[in-house]
Amino acid sequence: MAFDFSGKTVGVTGAAGIQGIGFAIAKKFLESGAKVFLCDLKEQELEKAREQLAPLGEVKAYVMDVSRADSVEKVFERAEQELGSVDVFVNNAGIYPQSMICDMGEELWETVMNVNLKSVFLCSRECKKYMQEKGGVIINAASFASLLGSAGSGAYAASKAAVYSLTKTLAAELAPYRIRVNGYIPGVIETGMTAGVIDSKGKELVEAIALHRLGSPEDVANAVSFLASLEASYLTGTFIEISGGKLCVQNPDFPWKQK
Repeated sequence: MAFDFSGKTVGVTGAAGIQGIGFAIAKKFLESGAKVFLCDLKEQELEKAREQLAPLGEVKAYVMDVSRADSVEKVFERAEQELGSVDVFVNNAGIYPQSMICDMGEELWETVMNVNLKSVFLCSRECKKYMQEKGGVIINAASFASLLGSAGSGAYAASKAAVYSLTKTLAAELAPYRIRVNGYIPGVIETGMTAGVIDSKGKELVEAIALHRLGSPEDVANAVSFLASLEASYLTGTFIEISGGKLCVQNPDFPWKQK
């Protein structure tokens, strides 16, 4: 089902990679009539993404350091001037470094927290300024690691666990302003971020998924579009799991072997 976002302005962070979730989300909103601004730190990739999406509608590309308040503020100001005040904002930016906790340097720990967690705080705080008179929607990227932890990527897991909690708190605090705050929990999605893991453990990963396939960025974009829509107007403080049934049972591969 396609939702209508005509006349709406949507911002998406982490949108530079054309094979990534952020790009797919931006594309989905453009196809649904929205004006979209892409945010990322990678200027060249960001411009390539904008060029590829331009035939679909009005799209801007803004270089943003999601971990710096001044950068976030400038992008929101520019977006309002060029596209109109933001109606939907998707905090999608994230990094996924591999390191055991006790082997990790302090600088890397802080970088993960800045990109994955502080960014949600800064961008959501800025969203309130622009949405508090008319309402709006904030959608945050969590992870299965926010629920279960993840040996070998503990900083990422900790940052996403914090995003999970922050999303629920923001939902309560912003409800009086008619700002809904929800999140999404992707399973194993085929992107540049997950390419290494998929290459080394693809068969094992698929067998742990009830639907026996990996997810696509478009699968995530479809769910995010729903969360932003009027059809989800009574949803706030909640998460949609987009995983193909990754953890619906302990042995998701069993039915396939019995088929």
